[in-house]
Amino acid sequence: MISKTTIDNVFETARVEEVIGDFVQLKKAGSNFKGLSPFTDERTPSFMVSPVKQIWKDFSSGKGGNVVAFLMEHEHFTYPEAIRYLAKKYGIEIEETEQTDEQKQLANERESLYLVSEYARDYFVNTLFKSEEGKAIGLTYFKERGFTEETIRKFELGYSPNEWSAFTDKAIKDGYKLEFLEKTGLTIVKEEKQFDRFKGRVMFPIKSMSGRVLGFGGRILTNDKKAAKYLNSPESDIYHKSKVLYGIFRAKQAIAKEDNCFLVEGYTDVIQFHQTGIENVVSSSGTALTPEQIRLINRLTKNITVLFDSDPAGLRASLRGVDLILEQGMNVKICTFPDGEDPDSFARANTLDTLNSYLEENATDFINFKASLLASEAKDDPLKKAETIRDMVVSISKIPDLIKQEVYIKECARIMDISEEVLFNTLAQILQKERREAGRKKQQQPPLETMGVVTAERQTPSKVDVQFELERKIIELLLLYGNVEEEFEDLILETNESGEITFVPEKNQTRVFEKIFLDLQDDEIEFMNEDFRELYYEIIEKLNQQQDLKIDLLVNQLQPEKAEAVTHILMEEEKYNLHDWERKDIYVKEKKHTISQMVSETILNLRRHLVTSKIEELSKSPVKDGEYEDKSVMENISDYTILRDVLSAKLRRVL
Repeated sequence: MISKTTIDNVFETARVEEVIGDFVQLKKAGSNFKGLSPFTDERTPSFMVSPVKQIWKDFSSGKGGNVVAFLMEHEHFTYPEAIRYLAKKYGIEIEETEQTDEQKQLANERESLYLVSEYARDYFVNTLFKSEEGKAIGLTYFKERGFTEETIRKFELGYSPNEWSAFTDKAIKDGYKLEFLEKTGLTIVKEEKQFDRFKGRVMFPIKSMSGRVLGFGGRILTNDKKAAKYLNSPESDIYHKSKVLYGIFRAKQAIAKEDNCFLVEGYTDVIQFHQTGIENVVSSSGTALTPEQIRLINRLTKNITVLFDSDPAGLRASLRGVDLILEQGMNVKICTFPDGEDPDSFARANTLDTLNSYLEENATDFINFKASLLASEAKDDPLKKAETIRDMVVSISKIPDLIKQEVYIKECARIMDISEEVLFNTLAQILQKERREAGRKKQQQPPLETMGVVTAERQTPSKVDVQFELERKIIELLLLYGNVEEEFEDLILETNESGEITFVPEKNQTRVFEKIFLDLQDDEIEFMNEDFRELYYEIIEKLNQQQDLKIDLLVNQLQPEKAEAVTHILMEEEKYNLHDWERKDIYVKEKKHTISQMVSETILNLRRHLVTSKIEELSKSPVKDGEYEDKSVMENISDYTILRDVLSAKLRRVL
């Protein structure tokens, strides 16, 4: 178990904006940072990071919390994993206390899969460098590909022995369970037999954006026609090939820095580019490009340059991926290599300067590339030329930005020597057809009621929980302004000689938390929501002890559920920053300008709500012969009604 000293040190050192900046492209927004949500598919920023409060909030998914909460949400880390990741990032030595047997048993299945995968990575690396077979076969192959030892170690390349169960036997001997070896796909189990999936292959570990080993790719080195040249790990709880890009862990910082991502097809393409000096490169690992993979890049940059070899059949198939990229609102360029060359071979044969110059000079906008490729196929055939033009307009229809659509239509008209009007009409027809097809699909779906879903039109609006909202508001006021000193006008109730209730104003200078605490104590008001009640007393206690409430320390000390609730409350304050209102000459009135009014209004509303609830409760008392059985009920209702009217009048005065 990680010691409390280490955990405290991690929280004191880690900066939420630095950690999240490794995964999300952030831009300054006042005192905060904003970016696209890493949890949903969106084109308008709704993700906010507060360096001052050391918390984050994603308004599109509702998630939020501190730096550890982000890693647990985004990378699916357990709490200890997140602490270890941060400790490694900031060079903090981890002190550990002895784990009990019960704590060891609580390690979840996902963590076991990660541990098995990391063990396998180390085993394959060790076999490559230290076994005679590994050095003779695996290491020789990598060096023949032009990889230096430094590069091989950097990408943690390895070798799996050409024996049926060498890895499996060693892993079981070292205490790893067959159950998890099978679930990661490293071991294949058939009846009583078990054998290595990757026997006799050189190994490429596939990592997440944070650097955890998710799975493997293995290349066979023999000429066995029955065996696949490349073999990937099967799908598991930690490895989903459609959501992973090979090399993203090594490339993420360079992609963000260069504001561009080179997309290649194979593992060796990525490695060779890195060795040459270009690090902003990833691979789809030989699988068809998916929207999830594109969104992974979209977190870091809006610009993708797709690198193809010159094989015409491969180029035609790869163009489908270009349409997917356009659909995500990204900018696409395409670069091909000379005949017989691919990214790996071209990078190996050239210097960094030559490679950079080639990419810069030959990276073509997708519309020009598609035009030249398809036009060369069409030649002088009018029908093929018409199909080519329609194909180009279909690609343009995928672009969500209307301005870009128009620019590309004009460019297409110029390149293909056809009128813009015809292309705009064709674009309109394509979009209309897509809308009709979407409408038909919607009509073909079974009624929502039969699927157990109630349509929005028929749904009864849920009643607002007034007490919950008011208690939440009090927590917000304490968190944001608890130690702020304000002038409050307390209206003291007095009865004059005629028996009428009147208000006598009395002004006091006091801190917000003292005002709230004393008012609620005077009325003996208890929070109904258990979480808010616990939070309320924790905050009051800390405000009593500290001159200034350290929000980041508070959030880090709370249980994850409470920390998340606090984050939601705090970041609501920052939500308007996402919209850049001031750039549109709209100036939002800040809450801090009306703190005393908000505090008084909230307390009065809570009092009035509780009194109203009491009246409703009394009104349900047993009735006999048109009168309440308990004679005091009517008198109590009358007293509470007067008090409610007094509070309403007082509230109007505050407003």
